[in-house]
Amino acid sequence: MESEIIHYPNLKTVLMVEEALKEADELLTREELKKRLPKKIMHQTLNIILEYLEESGKILDGRKGILWIYNKSKKLDNAVKEGIEV
Repeated sequence: MESEIIHYPNLKTVLMVEEALKEADELLTREELKKRLPKKIMHQTLNIILEYLEESGKILDGRKGILWIYNKSKKLDNAVKEGIEV
């Protein structure tokens, strides 16, 4: 059964989490990410943001941690579109 969402994040909070993940040069656990944020954030709110970022293809959220993977390079985008799948 799904739990009721108490607090939805606002855009400022989503951008704050995105920036912290972009600046990280290593995998971060949720607790490490919370420590790096300039403001406190509810655990449930963080989970909603991370779920959104993962669905939009900006992060990978695995057992060992969270990693920023999004790259807005036009060259990379073209290489993926024109590449051959093996």
